[in-house]
Amino acid sequence: MTKTLVDRRQVLRASAIGGLGLATPGLVTARMDPKRPLGSGAAEKSCILVWLCGGPSHLDTWDLKPDAPEGIRGPYKPAATAVPGLHLSELHTRMAPLAKHFAVIRSMKHVGNISNHFDAMHHCLTGQAGAPDDAPYIGSVLSHVRPSKRNIASYFWLMNPGRASVFISAFMATGGFLGLRHAPMFVGDQNNHPAMPNYRGANDLFAPSDSARMGDRRQLLAGLDAAKSESNRVRLEQEWRELHQRAFDLATGPGGRQVFELDREPVKVRDTYGRHPLGQNLLLARRLVEAGAGCVTVSGWVGPSPDRDGGASGISSWDMHGGHMGMGNAFGSGSYGMSWCLPRLDEALASLISDLNDRGLLERTLVVVVGEFGRSPKIQTQGQPGRVHWPDCYSAILAGGGIRGGAVYGASDKIGAYPKDKPVRPQDLGATIYHALDVPLDARLSRDGAVPRPITTGEPIRELFG
Repeated sequence: MTKTLVDRRQVLRASAIGGLGLATPGLVTARMDPKRPLGSGAAEKSCILVWLCGGPSHLDTWDLKPDAPEGIRGPYKPAATAVPGLHLSELHTRMAPLAKHFAVIRSMKHVGNISNHFDAMHHCLTGQAGAPDDAPYIGSVLSHVRPSKRNIASYFWLMNPGRASVFISAFMATGGFLGLRHAPMFVGDQNNHPAMPNYRGANDLFAPSDSARMGDRRQLLAGLDAAKSESNRVRLEQEWRELHQRAFDLATGPGGRQVFELDREPVKVRDTYGRHPLGQNLLLARRLVEAGAGCVTVSGWVGPSPDRDGGASGISSWDMHGGHMGMGNAFGSGSYGMSWCLPRLDEALASLISDLNDRGLLERTLVVVVGEFGRSPKIQTQGQPGRVHWPDCYSAILAGGGIRGGAVYGASDKIGAYPKDKPVRPQDLGATIYHALDVPLDARLSRDGAVPRPITTGEPIRELFG
C-alpha cells in the first residue's frame, strides 16, 4: 500500500471485509490461563445473536398457517411443543421439547418498505428504523456501555461475511460513530470455520508463516501518517495503533488460543451441536461468553448441502427465493432449501440453549435468533417454488436473559402478511435486548463532544420478562 491519503471508509472496508486479512479492526482478544476454568470469567450478562442472513420464511418456521389457501401455506405441518398452544414447524424436532425455555415473536416488522438485504440488515442490527450510516450495531453499543472485564474482545462476529455486498451492510465492521475499538472481532469464514478439520481459529492470533502479512499491517498503519490534514487523523491513528499493537503482541505469544480450540470439548458435545458451520460456531459462541465476551453475533450459515440443487450458498443460507433466482426448491434439501437448513438450525440452537441451561449460563445469556426480514405469503412458482423478501411481517426467537419461556408475543394476520396486533419494530427489539442486559434505556451515546444520541428510541417488550 502506498503512502497516499487514506480515506477512512476505505480503511475500514479494507480491514474488516478482508482486504489485508486483518480479520477485524477491533482485535482485543483473550489471554487465557489454561489452568483457569473457562467459565470463571463469564460476563455478568451477555448476548448471542444468531443472524439468519437472507431472511428466513416465518411461514415455514415459527408462524405456520395451515389453514391458509394453497399457494400460501407451505408444505410443512405445525407440530406441538412442550408448551400447550405453541406450535413450530415439524422440522423443529429438537426445539419442540425446549419450548419452556424460549419465546417467539410473531409480529416483527420494518418501518417502511425496506426490502433489500443491505438496509434491512443495517436497521435490524443497529436496533433503529431509518438508521444513519454511522449508527453503531447493537454489539458495538454493548461493547461501549458494557465492556468486557477480562482481556477479551467485548464483541465478536463468527463467520466473516466477506464481500457479499448484496447481503451485507458495509457499516457492520466500523463500530459506527463509537469508533474502531467497538467494532466486532471477525473469526472464521467459508474457508476457515470450526466444522473444518484444519480450523485455524482467529487467524491473527497466530504468528504468520512469514513476515509479509505483518508487514502489510504495519504499512497500512504507516499509510495513515499521510493523512496529516484530516481532522480525525490523531484519533484514528491512535485507535489503529492501540488495537493492532495488541494484535502484534498476541501473534507472538501463547495467549488467546484456548477459547478457539474446540477439540477441547468432548466429542459427544461437538456431535450434539452438529458437525456443520452453524453448530460448531454456536458451540464456539458458548465458549466465548464463558470466557467473558459480552456479545457474539453468529452468521447462520449451515454450510453447503450435498444436494447441489440451487448451488452452494455463501453465508446466506436463508435467502430462499426458489427457482426464479436459480436457488432450487425453497422447500427442498439443497443449500437454499428449508429441509436442509432448518433441521441444522434446530439441532444447533437446541444444543446451545440446553448447554447454556445445564451450565447455569442461560439466565445471564440472552439468545436472539432473527433475520433481516421474512418471506412473502405468496409462494413464487416460476420454476421451483420459493418466496421473496417480505419486510412487513416476520418472526424472532428469544431465550435466556430473563425471557419468560413458552411465551408467544404478537400475532400475524391469517396469511402471515402483516402483524395483527402488537407490532415490534427494529428499535423495539433493540430496546428489548438492552433491557435484558440491564442497559439503561435513557442512556445517551456521544463521542468527542458530539451531540449525544439516545441509545434507543424503541420500547422493550416487557411482557416477555418475568
